[in-house]
Amino acid sequence: MTVGIVGLGLIGGSLAKAYKRRDDIEILAFDTNAPVLGFAIVSEVVDEELNMENVSRCDLILVSTYPAAAEEWLKNAAAHIPKDTVVIDCLGTKRSVCSMAFPLAEKYGFTYVGGHPMAGTHNSGYKYSREDLFDGAPMVIVPPKFDDIELLERIKKLLAPVGFGHITVTDAGEHDRMIGFTSQMAHIVSNAYIKSPTAGSHKGFSAGSYKDLTRVAWLNPEMWAELFLENSDNLLFELDFLMARLGEYRAAIESGDREELVRILDEGRRRKKEIDG
Repeated sequence: MTVGIVGLGLIGGSLAKAYKRRDDIEILAFDTNAPVLGFAIVSEVVDEELNMENVSRCDLILVSTYPAAAEEWLKNAAAHIPKDTVVIDCLGTKRSVCSMAFPLAEKYGFTYVGGHPMAGTHNSGYKYSREDLFDGAPMVIVPPKFDDIELLERIKKLLAPVGFGHITVTDAGEHDRMIGFTSQMAHIVSNAYIKSPTAGSHKGFSAGSYKDLTRVAWLNPEMWAELFLENSDNLLFELDFLMARLGEYRAAIESGDREELVRILDEGRRRKKEIDG
């Protein structure tokens, strides 16, 4: 099998390393950062640079760049992608890229599937990529048709070497709605929380709670800004809801209303138990 990978950041680099655990898989890759691509080739993670001439050899193409760059690459490469090739993007939002790529794939005859590997670290870039990043992790896919069982089985086989633990099938709108809450909001809250003037003096006073809440504050600003703006409607809904709830805590604390504070704290505790058990 030949796998093409567009973008060798944390996700793309980890995908390349995961597939390279198999001796029978050839990796072709493209990255705008020439030294990164060169290092990946020299270290034998990547066999060749992916280009418009050899893209026809790919059984699977994984696009793992920023959203705008991913759409541009797909538009430029579409005419060169064979009809029996499956293309899966690995972007953090789905509506924009899917609305562009589904018609593009239909026009040129290849198969396109939206995708989102649900794993990562607070670090970004190829140097932090690792072969086991996705072992046991969920993978979300957005197929062109939900009743195409053969395609779903084919996708599972193509992705099997990566080691995903579970594949979730959804549509682009539902993906973006859920990811606005589970991922994007967490990054915003973490990033805002760490800006407190008190944060600079936390050492010696912080433990698990601080570490858990601030882990993803260390993010890639350019990438996340692009993702936030692409999903602004869902993100604004979550922000407005959170700000309203925070206002309730503030009002209870400011007024010294212990009974109300206990009530809303217990409400959150019970909600957590109800959702996660």
